[in-house]
Amino acid sequence: MTPDTASVRLPKTSDETIDPAGMRVIWLLLVAAFVAILNETTMAIAIPELNKTLGIPPELGQWLTSAFMLTMAVVIPTTGFLLQRFTTRQVFLAAISTFVLGTAICLVAPGFEMLLAGRVVQAAGTGIMMPLLMTTIMNVVPARSRGRMMGRVGLVISLAPALGPTLSGVVLDTLGWRWLFGIILPIAVVALLLGAKWMTNLGETTQAPIDVLSIVLSALAFGGIVFGLSQIGGHGASAGASSPGVIIAVGAIFLALFVWRQLSLQKKNDALLDLRVFLSRNYVISVVIMAVVSLAMFGTFSLLPLYLQNVAGLDPTAAGLVLLPGSVLMGVLGPVMGRVYDSRGPRTLLVPGTILIAGAMFVYSTVGTHTPMWFLMLVQIAMSLGLAGSFTPLFSASLGSLDRSLYSHGSAVLNTLQQVGGAAGTAVLISIYSSALHAGEAEGLSTPDAGAPGAHAAFFTAACIALVPVVLSFFVKKPEEDGASHGGH
Repeated sequence: MTPDTASVRLPKTSDETIDPAGMRVIWLLLVAAFVAILNETTMAIAIPELNKTLGIPPELGQWLTSAFMLTMAVVIPTTGFLLQRFTTRQVFLAAISTFVLGTAICLVAPGFEMLLAGRVVQAAGTGIMMPLLMTTIMNVVPARSRGRMMGRVGLVISLAPALGPTLSGVVLDTLGWRWLFGIILPIAVVALLLGAKWMTNLGETTQAPIDVLSIVLSALAFGGIVFGLSQIGGHGASAGASSPGVIIAVGAIFLALFVWRQLSLQKKNDALLDLRVFLSRNYVISVVIMAVVSLAMFGTFSLLPLYLQNVAGLDPTAAGLVLLPGSVLMGVLGPVMGRVYDSRGPRTLLVPGTILIAGAMFVYSTVGTHTPMWFLMLVQIAMSLGLAGSFTPLFSASLGSLDRSLYSHGSAVLNTLQQVGGAAGTAVLISIYSSALHAGEAEGLSTPDAGAPGAHAAFFTAACIALVPVVLSFFVKKPEEDGASHGGH
């Protein structure tokens, strides 16, 4: 890739200073990311309430989360190209405007179908935001300070989940589900106005044409795989027992075609998603860990509110409070984890972090209808500590292992795999839970008694999957600190 394809071009910074214009853009992007993630995390607690209000089964209502994540998985692969083809200001304003539109649609939605459509529009804007933020940080922040800055990203992406479930629970208990979007909308509008006033263009763009075929292949590949996974469990597979496997296989075929197309286009530096990022061993290990952690984490976070309300019998506010202390702690520790990474490297954080994540999930697979709330809170705190110790080193070590010209594509791949993993985890765990719930209710069991075995099986599945990052975390290294050229290391 030639130097003029770099997604963001900035004045050269010293090892200790950050360009002021770039720093202002980072803070604007942090605000926008906070709004988007707050919106995403309010939905998890709301799903059981929406299922009742709208009269839909759990596996259908869960698509308000799964479709959101799936849409981001389709959008994010295009961001590597978009961040090079358009200016920072253009990309940001398009993303936040799309998010505002989607939030407005959700606010006035008369039923499930329109609400789902609004969530898809929201996701289209959200999907651009995190790659834009991470690519900007990699270009603006000197290598030796990236852990600290990624820790601030960790603070934002943790503070929003800390507030989201609790805010959601209170709003649902007092105002109704529409106010979840009624509260988010003005905050998003303020972010849009701030961006229109203060967002700066951080450099040059390219004129390479976008490859429509790559977009189509990407959507069919990732969409097919995640949709196929969502059909596993029996109640989604109405077309026959083999349908999920067929859908996944077709998605895999399109994925192979997508990869072939990118390998062909990147010879001319025209790829939608430049796959030369996979020449870095450290990057590959880091993104695999991120994808697997996301699969287990998002699946668990989607299932947990259902478990807390349907099995443990908590109301939405109490369910949100169970998640609050751990999420707050995770946010507070974000900058601390960043400083530890800068001074000690990734393994000091990743190894204990991934162990805590897997351990918390194994404990969740054993809790029952009479497990006290304080115990559930402690387990969630342990998981949050593990996540805090995982995200900052994974973000920093993965992108820091790449050439500067590949930052936007590396961020796109990382966020794509994170979202695909999260969507797959949500779909699989909810399918396991729903299958057991329906089977138990068909036998005349109450909802708590019918749902408990399914929740245990789903959490145990997530815990087993979470053992993979524990092993891989020993192999992640801290990249060189020049941040400019790592080649295929």
